[in-house]
Amino acid sequence: MNPRERAAELLTRSVWLQGHGPEMVEAFLTQGRIVHLPTGAWAQSEGDEQTGITLVVEGAVQMMCAAPGGREVLFGQAGPGVALGQTLRFGGGPRLVTLICVEPSVLLVVPDHALTRIAAERPEVWQAVAALVYLQLRGALMIAAEAVALPPRQRLASRLEVMARTGGPSLRMNQQALAEMMGLSRKTVNFYLLGFQRAGLLTLGYGQIEVRDTAGLRRVAES
Repeated sequence: MNPRERAAELLTRSVWLQGHGPEMVEAFLTQGRIVHLPTGAWAQSEGDEQTGITLVVEGAVQMMCAAPGGREVLFGQAGPGVALGQTLRFGGGPRLVTLICVEPSVLLVVPDHALTRIAAERPEVWQAVAALVYLQLRGALMIAAEAVALPPRQRLASRLEVMARTGGPSLRMNQQALAEMMGLSRKTVNFYLLGFQRAGLLTLGYGQIEVRDTAGLRRVAES
């Protein structure tokens, strides 16, 4: 399966495009562009004036944003099938998130001007984009709520389950990056990961976490 076919498959399964039919998927493929990026490449930068939608087709990208004190913090990672973005159409501003490839990646990039071309024939595209923005907001609020309500073990299990469910079971991520993302010490994260591994929920590898049992992780998160 070539990247365009893979992108079509992922778009067809996307929640935010449900109900818009194959014609909308084809419009995204026609007006967007497939981009191949190496490890360490920036797919987009916080503050970019050009906004739009980015779909991860292959590989994985880390999501970074500015924090007080001029620091850049890691707050998430997106794998195949995850779409990210925003649009000036709804009165927004520059990009809020920096995306950095953690492995060779293939992306479908649909900038604002391409969305406008799609809208000329299919104005309902803005409904789809609004649905995507809503899903991103809901995800951000869930992370904030879990940070307040859940103990570290349950919070870690929940984040791993969500990443595996939305982007695939193979997470290209070392324990230091995961600890930074969770706001926990590496020692704490390592302790819980080893426990999850003993329980058969995941397998730890060099720079990688292979999730084996998403339902089991969800049970831990809800315990």
